[in-house]
Amino acid sequence: MPHKPSLPEFLDKLADAAEKVTMPHFRSGHSVENKLAEGFDPVTIADRKAEKAMRALINSQYPDHGILGEEYGTENEDAEKVWVLDPIDGTRAFITGLPTWGTLIGLTVSGVPSLGMMAQPYVGERYAGDRTSAWYTGPLGNRTLKTRACSDITNATIFTTTPALFTKAERVVYDEIEAEAQLARYGTDCYGYCMVAAGLADAVIESGLQAYDIVALVPIIEGAGGVVTSWTGGSPANGGRVLASGDPELHEALLSRLAQVPA
Repeated sequence: MPHKPSLPEFLDKLADAAEKVTMPHFRSGHSVENKLAEGFDPVTIADRKAEKAMRALINSQYPDHGILGEEYGTENEDAEKVWVLDPIDGTRAFITGLPTWGTLIGLTVSGVPSLGMMAQPYVGERYAGDRTSAWYTGPLGNRTLKTRACSDITNATIFTTTPALFTKAERVVYDEIEAEAQLARYGTDCYGYCMVAAGLADAVIESGLQAYDIVALVPIIEGAGGVVTSWTGGSPANGGRVLASGDPELHEALLSRLAQVPA
């Protein structure tokens, strides 16, 4: 009887399956579709094929598990264990040739983000965690991920994918925080969260996220010693307004500012 992989091993198998599909399309000039009648929300054939490949693998190995994916919705959503998939987080980066996109693979257990991986096949990096530990594999070798100490906003490096994510009220508070921070960087998508877990940055502040944008990243940051919550300190599992911090003291300082923003 073939060996059934452990759940952490299965993360790599899912990432391998997605990589086989996404890489032939990266920097290849393949066509892009727009999901929105107004605005721009790009999707490519690579997004759809990668999610299909991961879904097929889950259904063959863990048929009792549920799945929530960006491209194909939910199946068996009442299961105790539900895989949450974003085949290409950062499609805008993908279609413009930037290597800051990643495949997000998360697992919730009874609604709690419990296991996750961000895989970036072009640079060969994988960041993973299980809430109690976090690890990296890639060109720099195998490493344990650990957040760094930074309790004060004035010493912090913060990320957001773009300030355009924020409403007018959210933007006012974000801009005040950015003005205080030592350094701010944009365009990081899922990579920003992994850099917090790796101890190279201190916080990510975002809004308008979906579950598949964040579930995989929560166990990585928590496993590295950080904190991820909503802007009011609640669970980030359903997306929305999300704050991820490497230092719990910094997290509390940022929450005290962000929690004041009207819903």
